[in-house]
Amino acid sequence: MLAALQTSLKAEAYELYSSEKGAVNADFELALGAFHSRKSYAQSSDLKAGSKDWQESYAKYGFSGWLAAGDAEQRTYGALNWLSSATYGQGDAAGWTDGSERTTKIEDAYLGWKSGNAFSLLGKDGLDISVGRQNIVVGDGFLIAGDALNLGKSFGDGEFNRGGAYYLTGRKAFDETAVVKIGGAEGLRSDLMWLKSDNPAQGKAEIVAGTLENVTDLGTIGLTYLKVVDTDEAFDFIDRKDTRTVSVRAQGNLGHPSLFLSGEYARQHRNSTGDESAWYTEAGWTFSDIAWRPYVSYRFSRFSEGYDTLFYGNFRALGTWFQGEVASNYSGPFSTNTRIQQVGLTLTPMDKLTLGALAYRFDTLSSTAGAFSNLDGKELDVYAMWQITDHISAMPLVGFYKPDKDVDNGGSQLGDNQTNVYSQFILQVKF
Repeated sequence: MLAALQTSLKAEAYELYSSEKGAVNADFELALGAFHSRKSYAQSSDLKAGSKDWQESYAKYGFSGWLAAGDAEQRTYGALNWLSSATYGQGDAAGWTDGSERTTKIEDAYLGWKSGNAFSLLGKDGLDISVGRQNIVVGDGFLIAGDALNLGKSFGDGEFNRGGAYYLTGRKAFDETAVVKIGGAEGLRSDLMWLKSDNPAQGKAEIVAGTLENVTDLGTIGLTYLKVVDTDEAFDFIDRKDTRTVSVRAQGNLGHPSLFLSGEYARQHRNSTGDESAWYTEAGWTFSDIAWRPYVSYRFSRFSEGYDTLFYGNFRALGTWFQGEVASNYSGPFSTNTRIQQVGLTLTPMDKLTLGALAYRFDTLSSTAGAFSNLDGKELDVYAMWQITDHISAMPLVGFYKPDKDVDNGGSQLGDNQTNVYSQFILQVKF
């Protein structure tokens, strides 16, 4: 799912009005994607073998701003944005969408207040309170990276339809939130959150969560507690209610600018399966003194047989928690009942162009857990990220996915288990 392009674009909105007392901005974001998959996958019961061609788009537009609120640089802030999304053509390779989805809804509608220097012990903006419809991310998205699952009309007589654009995932905001952030940019800090989803594909889950972090120049160490306090029984097909998850995470460079280290361990209790777990460890190194500044990384991750991925997703970069463009989006495994090895390489021949490759090995843990008994396979994704201007980026990608088994032998690929050649081109504009 789309994330890497968004992080490369500058986020400044178009300023309509600005003074020392406040500002009003016009927000605009547009994404267009064209996709081809030589193979299809049996996630939808009526999908047939063969290639798929489809297109996706979304446009997000509206207003944001802030207003001075008393002394000590306090501010109120907020946004009101709409989002129009669509899928065209044959629908995606897994049948999550059928190509007829068209939806326009409010995406962001929130208000907040930042304390400025009112509480000096907490640092600048050491108290930040917000409510409303907004996107929320915890850490690097291992547990929460917005409410970003966007299915179409292919399931439940259209009751799961969120407007298409399954891959582009423009619609990410939780429907209702109340968030209190305590602490500044460094040192001890904490977030207290109440989040409610209106997404049928997520069981319309209601969550309470808290984090405690210590942020230093060497890196960040964090603890997260999360509980699903309620769901809509009509859509909670995985018995998510009362699921409790505790995780500990760390990320940083230990004072070495070329080093990247990251890891997280999550322990989870579910009513339906009991105790589950997921964890990963990752290391990377940038060869700064070599031409094109190669960055090489390795990650090992493991997700137990009944682990609930909750609201995980891509945030840090391509392949963060949707590992494998074909595997994570269409074929599976979907970060449960699996062990994944990832090797990454990026090259930067110029400031506005990055070339990259991600290689994966997927191994199923249990042949009796889930709808498919064997989702073992390999994938190689080769891509480029081109920042054409400060506000326009493009990402072409070609993926090669080879499952060990087809749908008749425990896998999900329809027709055979031969290598799928997958391609996509994404263009994004953001102001």
